[in-house]
Amino acid sequence: MADDGRGLEDANGLGRAAAGMVEKLLDIGIDGRGPWESAQTVADGARSDHGDADLAIDAVVRQHTRMAAAGGFITGLGGFVTLPVALPANVVEFYAVATRMVAAVASLRGYDLHLPGVRSAVMLTLVGADADDLLKKAGVVSGGRLANLAAQRLPGPALMVLNKGIGFRLVSSVGKSALSRFGKGVPVVGGVVGAGVDVYLLRRIADQARREFPPRPALASV
Repeated sequence: MADDGRGLEDANGLGRAAAGMVEKLLDIGIDGRGPWESAQTVADGARSDHGDADLAIDAVVRQHTRMAAAGGFITGLGGFVTLPVALPANVVEFYAVATRMVAAVASLRGYDLHLPGVRSAVMLTLVGADADDLLKKAGVVSGGRLANLAAQRLPGPALMVLNKGIGFRLVSSVGKSALSRFGKGVPVVGGVVGAGVDVYLLRRIADQARREFPPRPALASV
């Protein structure tokens, strides 16, 4: 089997850091901490305000898109001078917003956010097309849709492989998107570009969430 670089990454401590990032996103993005509301609270509020699940999902996506735009703008505002320092904070900030958005969508579609399988499916939604590859490496069968993980009890080793892989993919994808920000050295322009990149990425994730979490039959008949 070809060396995929994980040994070197683990040697440098990046494997633990990547898995730790996913745990932090689960903790903050789904469960909520301090003033940061949980995904369930956001979903319940949207359902109360809009009634219809699809309208509630639209509202959740709009809310989190605005948050991503604000965060991206603040991170890129200082141009080349502050970006190397600000980017790590933006990685956590952006994906905390994305995690909560996806989890709220899942809840509005009838999925229990307390179930480990649902939580894993939420995180895998963030990596898009890479999800299938990560599931294969972890030896997990999803049946073609991430929401099918909801009923599965993932063994510890498989969960560790998934979390580590998700963490690596998230850091890598944000690093690639950051290149567009480095293309603009003017501070205010850099802020606008940063906001645009984050909004574009979040909308892609929102579209993925709608596909991966179809309405559960019990809700669809209500």
